[in-house]
Amino acid sequence: MELEEYVKKNLKEALTNLSKWININSIDDSDHSLEGKPFGEGVYQALHFIADLARKEGFEVDECDGYCTEIIFGKGTKLISLYAHADVVPVSGEWKYPPFSGKIDGDVMYGRGTSDDKGPALAAFYALKYLKENADLGDYQVRLVIGGNEEKGGRCLDHYFNVLHKPNPDYGFTPDGDFPLIYGEKGISNYLSTVHVHLKPLLKFEAGVVINSVPDLAKATLIRDDTFEDYIKKHKASYEISYLDDTMEVIVHGVASHGSLPENGINAGLVLLKLIGDYYNLDLLKVITKAYKDPFGKSMDLYFNSPLLHNSTYNVGLINYDNSTHTFSMQVNFRYPENVNVEKVMITLNKVLPLKTTLMSESKPLLFDPNCPMVQALLKAYQDVTHDYKSEIMTIGGGTYAKECKNTIAFGSAFPNRNDLIHNANEHIHLSDFETSISIYATAIMYLAKL
Repeated sequence: MELEEYVKKNLKEALTNLSKWININSIDDSDHSLEGKPFGEGVYQALHFIADLARKEGFEVDECDGYCTEIIFGKGTKLISLYAHADVVPVSGEWKYPPFSGKIDGDVMYGRGTSDDKGPALAAFYALKYLKENADLGDYQVRLVIGGNEEKGGRCLDHYFNVLHKPNPDYGFTPDGDFPLIYGEKGISNYLSTVHVHLKPLLKFEAGVVINSVPDLAKATLIRDDTFEDYIKKHKASYEISYLDDTMEVIVHGVASHGSLPENGINAGLVLLKLIGDYYNLDLLKVITKAYKDPFGKSMDLYFNSPLLHNSTYNVGLINYDNSTHTFSMQVNFRYPENVNVEKVMITLNKVLPLKTTLMSESKPLLFDPNCPMVQALLKAYQDVTHDYKSEIMTIGGGTYAKECKNTIAFGSAFPNRNDLIHNANEHIHLSDFETSISIYATAIMYLAKL
């Protein structure tokens, strides 16, 4: 069957399965892990859903101790692998439809995971289904690996490669980025800054749900001061305030954004810290908010740039303070080009800021030659299906599974000039994009199998 005909014939079924998959709340719950369910019940159910679907279609399936679902076809000696993920980031903000509904409205399906990354993963699955039924890939085997911990550190692929000793591909891609394709990714490091300090009248402070998103809400409990609200109004912050006898709770709203693009959001945590620091003359808070005022690092003289991977960025994703322990902490998602020495950055941070900063994790930058055969084969597949010859291949600040696997490139499924609100409220995918992605991925695998 011709590819276009196949996709149209199977689209309704694919969308029904996607909606069912979105209905599974697969936010990481590693705190309640069990044997075979290392990331909690929801992620397990999401991984088992795609495993069950693949078995029904006749694929060989390995559920990889609950860390990943591996879907295999072909007996060749060479390997093409695709890496996607079923876990999703937590829900925040106001949604048009329930975030785990998979609701279709016109050409759009809403829900957490529709675009990051269940929608692209299922498009890749239906591409494999077409190829298994209709194509001869010669000496290539194909594997689709669906991970369960991409958003919280990548322990899924660490287990896949380093515990189960699964093979790296000759050619691979991850449908968890942008079209036409991404040939370079910034380095990503997370670091923790802490200090033992008294911040009276601040009693408690919380901002953020994950380190790789701009906090869109911050909450502080303070000793009651009825004039503080006038100060907030004067500075035109979006806020709510409630009073008790001796205390008050202040909530400030910001604008969420992916951690790779902090300049596109409004960090509610930093906004509220600055309001409190300036009003109560708290030196620590004033120093911190001044240092992180510029999301690229210019305000603390830690700005980096390169022609290929461009600007450094700093996303203060999590902020906490508890007066009972007098501990202030913040976790920062730092992204940087290939010319950065992360150890030196940590040393500098410990010199210029009155906090103890320690590195939590490091993922080094990734760069492919844009003229190499794999890049050109993927680009040709995108162009042949879409007839878009103007959009250019790119580098990004986001991190994908491409860093966890050899010979792997981020390839879709976000189309040029689309904003599917990844990591934000009202995340969605256009049904027409989902349909086109199936054709692109099937064509890409056929082109790779000719290399």
